[in-house]
Amino acid sequence: MDTQNSIEFKQSCKSIASCQLTRKKNGARAIFVLENASLHKGFIHKKKKILCCHDDSSFLLKQGKNPNDYRPDIFYEALRAILDSPLNKADMVGAVFVKADSGVIIKFKPQTRIPRTFKRFCGIMVELLEKSCVRAKDSGEVLIEVLKEPLALHMPENARIIGLSYSSEKLVDVEDYLSAIQDNSNLVFVVGTMVHGKVSKESTNDYISVSSYPLSAKCCIGLVCEALEQKWKLAHG
Repeated sequence: MDTQNSIEFKQSCKSIASCQLTRKKNGARAIFVLENASLHKGFIHKKKKILCCHDDSSFLLKQGKNPNDYRPDIFYEALRAILDSPLNKADMVGAVFVKADSGVIIKFKPQTRIPRTFKRFCGIMVELLEKSCVRAKDSGEVLIEVLKEPLALHMPENARIIGLSYSSEKLVDVEDYLSAIQDNSNLVFVVGTMVHGKVSKESTNDYISVSSYPLSAKCCIGLVCEALEQKWKLAHG
């Protein structure tokens, strides 16, 4: 790298760092709400577990249940997409909230490191539903907790709540859409984590679709995170 390019690179890094510092002073963060997450406890082979259609379809059918309604793997992949994103690593995710289809509301702190395997994650969720919180082993800090309803109690006052659904008639280019929003509010993205159905319009400030095609929750979140990383000029790597 020659001297001129080196200077330009350092100036660019300084500009990015300045942008990030300004946003942190303003308090703006991205918040995610994962709606209709499947988190149902069951007792199979003398063991408590989170019911999942992939492993427990026979049991669910015997109980007269539709296995497609038991997809905690969708919620797990969506959560990983947020927590593993460069957006979160840059400290620009304020929180992740989960509205289970059973009505339970859960909060994940952004620094939470969830298990890399789905089976172990389900074990943590069983612990959470029984104890109402999960703490860090070393510090005792609460990383995941069950909250009191309704979710609106836990939203910041300056929140701009954006519902994302393929069913919305408002199709947007997500990068253009987010770049037009000022940084003086916390952006709250509501994403469905169920097989069928759609995110509720209730309590949202806007209701948009980010693709002409149906997307998984994981893919939808990926598009949003990448657009925010571009908007906020976050350095990758």
